[in-house]
This record gives sequence, C-alpha cells and structure tokens, in this order.
Amino acid sequence: MTDNSNRFSTYTSTSVGTSSEERKDDQKKDMWSSMLDSVASGKRLPERNILVLGGSVDSQREFLEALSSNGQRRTMDRQNNLPPIANRFALGYTYYDVLDADQEDILARVSLYLLSNPAPSFASLIKPLLTPQTIPNTLIVILLDWSQPWSWMRQLREWLLLLRNVLLSLSPECKEGMEEVISSWRERGRTGGSVNLDGTGAVATEGDVALPLGPGEWEDALGLPLCVVCQNSERIDYLEKTQGWKEERFDLVLQYLRTALLRHGASLIYTAPTMVTPLPSLVHASLGIHSLLKRAPLKPNVIDRDKIVVPPNWDSWGKIRVLRDGFDVESISEGWSIDINQGPPVGNPHIINGGEGETTEANGAPELAGSAVVMYEEQVQDTSLDTLQLAQGNKESNKLEIPSVDTQAFLGNQLARLERHKKDDENTTKENSFAQVATDDIISDHIGPVQFNMGGIQVDADDMVQRLKDRQTYGQSPEPLALDDDLQAEAAPQVDTDTLAKFFGNLMNRKPASGGPLGKT
Repeated sequence: MTDNSNRFSTYTSTSVGTSSEERKDDQKKDMWSSMLDSVASGKRLPERNILVLGGSVDSQREFLEALSSNGQRRTMDRQNNLPPIANRFALGYTYYDVLDADQEDILARVSLYLLSNPAPSFASLIKPLLTPQTIPNTLIVILLDWSQPWSWMRQLREWLLLLRNVLLSLSPECKEGMEEVISSWRERGRTGGSVNLDGTGAVATEGDVALPLGPGEWEDALGLPLCVVCQNSERIDYLEKTQGWKEERFDLVLQYLRTALLRHGASLIYTAPTMVTPLPSLVHASLGIHSLLKRAPLKPNVIDRDKIVVPPNWDSWGKIRVLRDGFDVESISEGWSIDINQGPPVGNPHIINGGEGETTEANGAPELAGSAVVMYEEQVQDTSLDTLQLAQGNKESNKLEIPSVDTQAFLGNQLARLERHKKDDENTTKENSFAQVATDDIISDHIGPVQFNMGGIQVDADDMVQRLKDRQTYGQSPEPLALDDDLQAEAAPQVDTDTLAKFFGNLMNRKPASGGPLGKT
C-alpha cells in the first residue's frame, strides 16, 4: 500500500505540460494574426459606389472611359487588366481604380452599377445596393444625351420617381444614414463654408461668411448625392445648324435643368468624347476621393454652352435668372415639385398631345396641371417632327405610333391615283397635238402656198409633199391576198395574143416616106 501511495500519474503531468505549451502557441498565433490584420486593414482600399442610371450601353461605356481616364496614360500592365463591362441586361456592373497624380498609388476602388431602363420592376435590383454601410459612400449619376434634349425633363422625372420609390422602402437604419448624409452635404462646397466638396476641411479667410440655404434649394432631398451628366455636347452645333436652335433655346434648357436640380442639391455637367472635362474631378470629389499630391479646384462654368459645370451648393435662383430674362423660376420650381411628388409611373410613359390643351401619357394617365415637364415640352420641341407632320398632314405630331393602312385599301388608292395621272397625261398629249396642228394651219394661211421651179417645171411644194406621203403610205400598205386560185383566174382579163402579134409586126415592117411624114400602112 505504501508503494502505491508514492506512485503518481504520468498522464496528468504530461497533459499539464502540453496544455501550457498550447497556450503559448495560441498567444503567438493571436499576435501574428493581429499584426497581419492591422497590415491588411492599412492596405485595404477605400470602396465607393456609383449607381449609373439612364443612357444606352454605348453611352455608359463612354461615361466610364471619361471617368477612368487621367491626365497621364496608364501603364500597359494596368491597361491590359481593365475589367470588362457587363451592362447589356438588367443591372450591369464594372469597377475601376482611382489613381493618384503620379499614376502609381491607388486611392480608391469605385464600383459602378449600371441600369438603362426606369421600369418599376427593376426597383428590387437597386434596393440591395443601399445598406447602412454603403449609403455614405454612394453617388447617383443620371445620364442624359444631347441627341434628345426635348425629353430630358421627362427622363429625369422617371428616374427620380423610381429612386424615390426605392428609398422610401428602405429600413429605418438606412433612412437615418441618409439623413446624416444630407445634413453633411448641405454644407459641402458652399461658399464661405468650412468643408470642401471632397469632404476635407476648408481654409477660412477673412470676410468669408457661410451663406444660408436659398429659396428652392434642398427642398426635395433624395437622401443621396446626385449628379446629372449631359453627354455628347458636340451635338449643340448640329442642333443649331439643322433645327435652327438659337442661344435662347440652349439657355432655356439649362435654366430648366438647374431649377429642377437645385431642389435636390444636385450637380450638372456637359461632356463630349472629344473634349477634356472636369467630370472625374466632380465625381471623385462627390465621393470624397481626393489626391494626396495634387488638388485641382473645380470651377463652375455657365457661360460656355458646351462646357457647363454646376457644382453642388453653388447655384441659386438669382444666378438662374441672370442667364436669360423672362424665365419664371418660381413657377418652374413649383411645377417640378408637383411632378416628382406624384405616384410612380406605370410602364414607360411618353407624352401624347390629344388636342388643344390636352396632354396625356401613353399609359392613359393625364398630366397634372402646372407640371414643369409639360411646360418644358411645350417650349422645347423636336422640330424634325414638324416636318414629318407637314409631310403626313397629321396634327398629332408627337404621337409615336401611327396605325397602318390595309394593304388592299392602299393598293386601291394607288391605282385610282395612277389612273388619274394617266388621264391627265392623255389630255395633255391631245392638247399639245391640237396646238401643233393649229399652229401649222396658221403658218400656211399666213405665207400661202410654196412653189418653186424644177427643170423648167413649176412645182407646188405642198402637193409634192402630199404625193410623197401618199406613195409612202401605199408602199407600206400590205398587198391583198387572193382567197382562191380559181377566183384569180376568173378575175384575170382575156388577152388576144394574135392581135398583139399582128400589131407589133406592123410596127416593125413600117417604112417612112422620103422627105415627108410617115405614111399609114
């Protein structure tokens, strides 16, 4: 028993030593994992999101090219590794890296979500992109094209109604995040403010006073920053040459856009593929991306009609009125409030002029009274439709669909027209022939018969011409064909050959008398 009391368990001592060693290994692993996580978080790229709405597949590609191009060209390695653009169906996606001024350091990675159709069914694709984490780093971009400036206000309204429908369905946490974003955005880039457009602190100077919000400014905030890009501004010259647009028309379009976007605190810019624009600076500053080496100030421009730049928190009703006198900015702002506060559209609405003062949409819903869209489309119209209206004789020039005529009815109408033209041609020919005959008779009566001497013989020219015509007619007429040989034989006259032979024989034997006239035999 004493021997058993001095025994000890080798398993217990071994297990205790093993557990202490494992604890030390775990501490080493925790130390290394924390170091690796800190290094990874230090090198993690800031992520930003852009929701691109509108435009076609090609125009969205042009927007990405204009946005990702920098002053210096990228190296061949990065050019070959550019991500593809998937934007042909429903919600597209691509991304690009924002490089610093030296083209070496990557400042942020921007993800682009692309949508071309404002159908309400696509609202479910946009909603998952807006979360409490992504809302502070998201920018909304709406693409418009100068190929159809007369439909800009309607397109803008369709996209904003779709966005409002999505934003109202978000969770309370997302709505709180949007309120914080808008409260901070009201002060970014404002004259005399303490925050620049890119979110960095502004250097205050003497005399700078932060301006309060003016009338019509930020009255219908979406909850996210908005930027409207009008592409292909080189077509401004085309509209001026082909459709007779003047400076007043271009200023009117700009005043409408600025008045509508002022209610949302949005920015506006015109771009062209062949022109260098501050589009990257505007978009990157709106996303809070700024270069560590070089900062290019964003200057507003409302003078050059093809290089318009209106940063957020810069515009006002007074600046809009100065552009062109006679623009009622108050009524347009109220009309735009009516447009965007209506219910979401069903399908894809398009304007149809139903008569005098009556304006409806393709889905049958009437336009609201005082609508800014209706006022815009009354003043800014496609003049090429006027030419089509005159050619077709149709008063409803804005109607997109025209009922086709039945094929048989169309052919019957064309046949009647051809017959009428044929009769007109025949009457014209007869009149010309009668006129020619009458002219010949008048000439003949005036100068009388034409006669001339030919070899001592007096010849009447008219009689000679008539004889030649008769001979030609007789020569061209076919000879009558005999019906039967027997009838020909009976019709032939009887010839006395003996009498003829005797007659010719007497003529041959007959001799003249000497010195006198011929005698008779």
